[in-house]
Amino acid sequence: MAQSFDLLIRGGTVVNHDGIGQADVGVRDGRIAAIGNLSQASAGETVDAVGLHVLPGVIDTQVHFREPGNEHKEDLETGSRCAVAGGVTAVFEMPNTKPSTTTAEALADKVTRARDRMFCDFAFYVGANGENAPELPDLERQPGCCGVKIFMGSSTGSLLVSEDAPLLETLKSGHRRVAVHCEDEPRLIERKAEAREGKPGTHPVWRDVESAFKATRRLIALAREAHRRVHVLHVTTAEEMAYLADHKDIATVETTPQHLTLAAPDCYDRLGTYAQMNPPIREAHHRDALWQAVRAGIVDVIGSDHAPHTKEEKAQTYPASPSGMPGVQTLLPLLLDHCANGRLTLQRLVDLTSHSAQRVFNICGKGRLAVGWDADFTLVDLKAAREITEDWNESRCGWTPFAGQTVKGWPVGTIIRGRKAMWEGEIAAKANGAPVRFLETL
Repeated sequence: MAQSFDLLIRGGTVVNHDGIGQADVGVRDGRIAAIGNLSQASAGETVDAVGLHVLPGVIDTQVHFREPGNEHKEDLETGSRCAVAGGVTAVFEMPNTKPSTTTAEALADKVTRARDRMFCDFAFYVGANGENAPELPDLERQPGCCGVKIFMGSSTGSLLVSEDAPLLETLKSGHRRVAVHCEDEPRLIERKAEAREGKPGTHPVWRDVESAFKATRRLIALAREAHRRVHVLHVTTAEEMAYLADHKDIATVETTPQHLTLAAPDCYDRLGTYAQMNPPIREAHHRDALWQAVRAGIVDVIGSDHAPHTKEEKAQTYPASPSGMPGVQTLLPLLLDHCANGRLTLQRLVDLTSHSAQRVFNICGKGRLAVGWDADFTLVDLKAAREITEDWNESRCGWTPFAGQTVKGWPVGTIIRGRKAMWEGEIAAKANGAPVRFLETL
């Protein structure tokens, strides 16, 4: 008897654990039911994927969607529209909102706001604030929570845990992997005068290499004392990558497309405050070291650190201008372009954006294109050359630092649990986002 599916993706080139090759994919009840030659099968809906590559759904493990409290920049709905427009099927959203996500009530409020309003699936970090360590073991197990986030250096928002004693207490409180923004707050305060008024190019002078490296060294020492796994976010320096290579037993590593693509001083000359983010975009030799770390396998995950601000906010004179840039929608196009230019293989792209996210965070049912897993797919055209434009950008902030850049490789379809969230640039009429589940909290 011929098989029957709810959705059948025909004729695409599948990229998964089994390699790269042409195969059909059958979906039933929101999960992958079969992979192979399904030419005799029938389906309620069929997607013609001839000429396209079918990837496991891209997962962006670091975004700031600004809700609640700063919805004039972004909200959960608009941010998720950016995600699915860029081929991203799930996101992990950060806790530096207003109010900060530091309580069970604030976390539950975000989940309620997001369900069936976000177009992609989602999870939320709970923020450490130096006072809520006793509550963190319970908070990290709440539905929709992807883990704990620590800011060692001040950035957007009020969350900050900069001293060793509360850091150690936080790391000792709970079991799941902790995500950390590593910049040393005392050094940032000490060097603030290096941020010269009207000169955004001094941003990496103020927030220098040692500010990041010192915090990362402190974190690893404390993590070992606490016997706690950590995830070092948006690593930007050659020194940190060389150091973290010796601590892979306890620390996983993230970098961003921005730090792999842009370099100082050119980005500040061209973009001014639009290139300002924390930690900063640094010189080309640091970018080269990040690429070497990607090739060496030191980098586990690439996250966008999508952090939008309005044009009016960015137009303020540096250093009054806020740090951060949108990125979830351009994450995949930029990485596909790096593939086209030989800096990255397609298999490594999938590992950095799907497989490793699943492995690092113990995601349940997502991050693999395999039978029994959620039917999350990102379909891409590797031959398509497209210009990134502000018109294409779905973010409420209305800009992208990559506007005007032509890339090769483009997301054509975003399918989440067997439903089209985006197809050929058109976003679904109805949002269907649901919380991501985790093996450690089932």
